[in-house]
Amino acid sequence: MLLMLAAGCGTSPVGAGNFENGFAVSTSATSVSTTGQLQFKATLPDGSPVAANWSITSTQNDSSLGTGSIDATGLYTPPNAVSSDSVSVQVTAHLQSDPTRIATETVTVTPGFLQPLMPENATLAAGSTLEISAQIAEVNGGTVHWSLGDGATGTLSQAGCEHGSRQYTICKVSYTAPGTLSGSQSAHIVATVNDTQTQSRLHLLLNTDGVNSSAVTNQAVQTGPVILGASGSNDGDYDVYKDASGNSYIADCCGGTLGALVEDTEHNQYILSNNHVLAESDQGKTGDTIDQPGLIDDACRPLSQQGSTVRSVGSLRYYVPLATNQSNVDAALAAVTPGAVNSDGSILQFGRPSAGMNAPLGAAPPVAGTGETLNADNLAGLRVAKSGRTTGLTCSTVESINLSVKVDYYKDCAETQPYYTKTFTGQIGIGGDSFSDSGDSGSLLVDAGNAQPIGLFYAGGTDGNGNGLSVANPIADVLNELNAQAGSRLSIVGTRTPHPVSCLNYDSNTAVAASLPDLSDKAEARARSASQNAATELVNHETGVLAVAAGKSADSPGEAGVIVYVDKNSSSPLPQTVAGVRTVVVPTDAASVARGNAPKLPAFLSGIQLPADALSHAEAVEREYASKMLGDPAIFGVGVSQSRDNPREAALLVLIDINRSPASMPATLGGLRVRYMRLHRFHVTKSKFAPARMTSSCALQSMKAAPRR
Repeated sequence: MLLMLAAGCGTSPVGAGNFENGFAVSTSATSVSTTGQLQFKATLPDGSPVAANWSITSTQNDSSLGTGSIDATGLYTPPNAVSSDSVSVQVTAHLQSDPTRIATETVTVTPGFLQPLMPENATLAAGSTLEISAQIAEVNGGTVHWSLGDGATGTLSQAGCEHGSRQYTICKVSYTAPGTLSGSQSAHIVATVNDTQTQSRLHLLLNTDGVNSSAVTNQAVQTGPVILGASGSNDGDYDVYKDASGNSYIADCCGGTLGALVEDTEHNQYILSNNHVLAESDQGKTGDTIDQPGLIDDACRPLSQQGSTVRSVGSLRYYVPLATNQSNVDAALAAVTPGAVNSDGSILQFGRPSAGMNAPLGAAPPVAGTGETLNADNLAGLRVAKSGRTTGLTCSTVESINLSVKVDYYKDCAETQPYYTKTFTGQIGIGGDSFSDSGDSGSLLVDAGNAQPIGLFYAGGTDGNGNGLSVANPIADVLNELNAQAGSRLSIVGTRTPHPVSCLNYDSNTAVAASLPDLSDKAEARARSASQNAATELVNHETGVLAVAAGKSADSPGEAGVIVYVDKNSSSPLPQTVAGVRTVVVPTDAASVARGNAPKLPAFLSGIQLPADALSHAEAVEREYASKMLGDPAIFGVGVSQSRDNPREAALLVLIDINRSPASMPATLGGLRVRYMRLHRFHVTKSKFAPARMTSSCALQSMKAAPRR
């Protein structure tokens, strides 16, 4: 399955039992899906908590699938699959002070989605049809109800589900776009499990340009010479466990994307991807077999296993080691098996639309050579694209440059064995949470306007609410460090003729007032007080300052801001803070201010659109402060970006672990505004798959890994 984050645990008590034994058990909800968690509490009649020992005493789930687990704090994790549409689980608490006194609570476990709807991203031309699939954590049963959401047009047909006693349920439906479209539109497909509240949504882009794009193309088994951008992995990238009888089995596997083709001065060709994809985060060995598709797309069956459909397309030849501060890229090369890979370097969906209904985007090579370097001249208006195993062809904008970032690496697919936390410097950050996902690791990042290589994608993180950042090594750094490994000058294989790549953007990448969180009463009071002070200090029509008002900061969501309305033709400098509160500079006109309809945030164009001197100064500030800021355990990234409170200015972008709070959050550093993003901490974006083995998730966690073969 794709690596997914567990749902958060609430604390509002519901379902409280009686107090016959002097205490009762309550929980945050009466039901939970297999991908969620529930927090149980033991309380006295007056509502105060009491210490208890927790256990699961009964369940309707098939014994081979288990009951789930509950820890010492009362946090319940359901089994990874259920044997019917819903099962009841009884949790029991024994008072620690008197174990003879018990209380129970029963909850319902329902199946959840094992991964997002597949394909995760797709674009359809008018009248084209796409098959959509949902995989749910129910064995030998279960259904999915399909519907169109948000007023979407088009039709759904041919819905059905596949069941098996030893497989997760897979349900599919066909969606057909309207035959007539007016420009670009969106369609949202909604899947609901067993008529519960558990839903998953797919966002489709509809267009009149004849573009049909789907990540299914990137995941498919290829029978001829492989076109890159495809699913791939090391043939040994799986975790082996032993069951209770001592029998070894493959518990899960992982993989990523075969990104691009490179060659040395002798014209020997290699597949380019990440170290953590081809070399298993330094755990692989030179000569390891590289498969297409990756094991994740063949039910974790390596070449040696009967029924495997993967094939060898190369062997691991060089990789830049991760566990050292002497390297600054996540990259590896596999020597191409003769005839196994398309020798012109073509990448899936980098080409033009093909003729005919439902015809997919064609493949095309990137521009040959060593790529382009990002600077003020090409950043303005730049769109970047990649074609990867999980999300297929996507594009977005560069959100940060010169990014220093910490990335966590693991020895195993299940990410239970930490290996190394590496700090990269000088990285490229791409905005939006739909640009990439687990399994896209190793994708080549290119300029969508001319197909020039820019970087190698390897990690990312999101906040779960539509905000995210993807990270790539600059392509020049990748080639330079691999040159040292190979002892030869390497270059990207491709065309000499620049060409555009279809830009499929699933993220708006814009800051709007409605998306900012509400301010606390204290923050609102600060905004009002600061704006009153600023009115006397700043308002001056001769300098172009028309008015001020209390507002919100977009650079630090949740913080107060002083909105400074300035004449849109004015270029007068303004303070970055007033009375310690951030200023939010909004160009407008006097009439809009008088009517009260001036915006509360400046118009923001995604990307970085700043002059060279502003970028140069910001990069110097980043170099001065990054190391110190990364010393705070809550901060895992510092880079150069553009302010969202005043897009005319550069900003330091600071990435904060969504589960932690930094020691301080200054509004400015070194004369720069500081912009904060709270995200889940970065880990590398391999995709993980676990077969529907008849064993409980808690049993898997307690098993000792057998030696890798």
